[in-house]
Amino acid sequence: MATRPQRSQATPVVATRGEGVHLHGEDGRRYLDFTAGIGVTSTGHCHPKVVAAAQEQVGTLIHGQYTTVMHEPLRRLVGKLGEVLPAGLDSLFFTNSGSEAVEAALRLARQATGRPNVIVCHGGFHGRTVAAASMTTSGTRFRSGFSPLMSGVVVTPFPSAHRYGWDEETATRFALKELDYTLQTISSPADTAAIIVEPVLGEGGYVPANRAFMEGLQERADRLGFLLIADEVQTGVGRTGRFWGHDHFGVTPDILVTAKGLASGFPLSGIAAPEELMTRAWPGSQGGTYGANAVACAAACATLDVVRDEKLVENAEAMGKRLRHGLDAVADRTPGIGDVRGLGLMLATEFVTEDGGPDPETAARVQRAAVDEGLLLLLCGAWNQVVRMIPALVIDESEVDEGLRAWAAAVEAGVSGAAPR
Repeated sequence: MATRPQRSQATPVVATRGEGVHLHGEDGRRYLDFTAGIGVTSTGHCHPKVVAAAQEQVGTLIHGQYTTVMHEPLRRLVGKLGEVLPAGLDSLFFTNSGSEAVEAALRLARQATGRPNVIVCHGGFHGRTVAAASMTTSGTRFRSGFSPLMSGVVVTPFPSAHRYGWDEETATRFALKELDYTLQTISSPADTAAIIVEPVLGEGGYVPANRAFMEGLQERADRLGFLLIADEVQTGVGRTGRFWGHDHFGVTPDILVTAKGLASGFPLSGIAAPEELMTRAWPGSQGGTYGANAVACAAACATLDVVRDEKLVENAEAMGKRLRHGLDAVADRTPGIGDVRGLGLMLATEFVTEDGGPDPETAARVQRAAVDEGLLLLLCGAWNQVVRMIPALVIDESEVDEGLRAWAAAVEAGVSGAAPR
């Protein structure tokens, strides 16, 4: 059976085993995995403590549907999340995927406020299910071909300084002024339930927000009575060198969405909000058969323990600085690199043409050449002109340096136009 084009793999690797920041292929090679399952395997592949927790739970209770019965792994997980969630976000709802959690956040915001519209930031990615795709503007590939999409979505600029060709202050001032104009001309505050934002754009190109922008969003939300939703699906659980991506910016969202790195590869997502807000959801409106699966909850508990005990948030910050320094050094000697950006271990390099436009062809060559060097990477950005790095949070100095050596060789091959082997 052939792989269909719409589901083609980013690399030719057939993985047989994972260990830490490495994947082993059936070709006998060991690859340095800087994809982490798209930011999922936060504690590395098959961390012993996560494996042990899941194995023990499989032999005790695999599934206890949590709107029917309570189970101990869920009770423990709620307690552990209470230790790391922002103050006041004391009520939780669990489901399986980031898309489902985003839609749960939207459902809550609309029901709690009685307002129909949601404002999204241009370049944001929130998922592929219909409502989540309707809120996604990082690329047409995520939202085209199955119209009509959900109504009530309004798009406002994100302070993407490199794309605009401005400094960050100018881009931020523009984005907030345009948001004010949007609220005056398209979606009045009385019709606006929420604004949803990624602290760092994911599929949109790994573009970080900044304090002035996030504070501006929160000030408007508080003053005008709509909700601020932080989509922390990719930025949460230590990825950016803080436990939550919004921690960099001095704000507290009304609703927080989490998934990906929460359970080290087991499907688990959720939203957190103040209890008073959560109780405004209509009775029976939120639910799902597999949400808060017992094995996934056990893995999540172990994940949070590992993140705390092995100081992985601090490691993400330190190793992110080391990785960023190396990426900057490669960029300094490569005219075709237009920007290096990101936070913590969520970093990216953007390739540009001589006139400064997007260069997806070079980005693709570099990504493919990296596989030859034993380094697995992914693309992002509207044109797939950005190569991103999201290694597991357990990465150490030698592995960062190993990745940088492979990166330098891949960039040299890709920029020169050499075909990968």
